[in-house]
Amino acid sequence: MSEIHPEKLEAADIQALLRALPHRYPFLLIDRIVDINGDQSATGIKNVSINEPHFTGHFPSRPIMPGVLIIEAMAQTAGAITVLNSGEGAPPLVYFMTIDKAKFRRPVVPGDQLKLRVNKLKQRGNISKYACIGEVDGHKVAEAEISAMVGGSE
Repeated sequence: MSEIHPEKLEAADIQALLRALPHRYPFLLIDRIVDINGDQSATGIKNVSINEPHFTGHFPSRPIMPGVLIIEAMAQTAGAITVLNSGEGAPPLVYFMTIDKAKFRRPVVPGDQLKLRVNKLKQRGNISKYACIGEVDGHKVAEAEISAMVGGSE
């Protein structure tokens, strides 16, 4: 069994994410995934730091994590569990396809730990749809439904 595809998944640390996802700094937006239930559900963890480059311009006097990056972190969480559960061989690429029902409820700021809960709603062929919720300290900060397609490998 390869390092990317362990027999049973419960969590994925940063090293597992670097093997599974093609994203790198400054665009790798998750630090860890916990509570993995196959490719059905998981919780991504994003530790929000003032050192992230988008905070220099969004906004200098009141740094707020851009909503589009919260959505991307949700998509990376869903893509990572798809890759981590894809079986042997080269990890496939997962392409973000749609965003539906996106809502932003509270700002996410440096010092927050953003929890990204993803649950697979359905799968048809190589396309999956996920319900996603972002939380900080148990409060919902964002939600969306996203879909993604598994493509070829890198």
